[in-house]
Amino acid sequence: MWADTLLSLEQGHLLRLGVWAAISILGGTVILAVLTVRQIAAPLLKHFAIQTAAWGAINALIALWAWRGLAMRDFAGTQRLLNILWLNTGLDLGYAAVGITLVIVGWRWERRLGAVGAGIGVLLQGLALALLDFRLIQLIGPLR
Repeated sequence: MWADTLLSLEQGHLLRLGVWAAISILGGTVILAVLTVRQIAAPLLKHFAIQTAAWGAINALIALWAWRGLAMRDFAGTQRLLNILWLNTGLDLGYAAVGITLVIVGWRWERRLGAVGAGIGVLLQGLALALLDFRLIQLIGPLR
């Protein structure tokens, strides 16, 4: 009985990832369109929007690819999933750390607003992905 519950949790996770991807793509694209149409030179917003849209596209591809492989899992499969989720959460937090580094370097030493905007975009994506992955880890916990 728990295998179908786990499958349902995985589907919900991938749907949330897909929604986040769509929001990111749409948000980044809208910001870029407004900057282009109004001919506004705003490097911080431009690079934030580029990062947001690009990460959204990658996340959408990941969600679609993972959806194809959804299946009922046994205990060993559940443990493999948890291992992957913990690894992804660590990587996601690493992305957030890279974003913080870009913001600090871009602002403090370089005064490049493009780097600051890109850093904020990477930080936002890293934290959002870490939260999504950690939420699934928490939901799976009682099933084990």
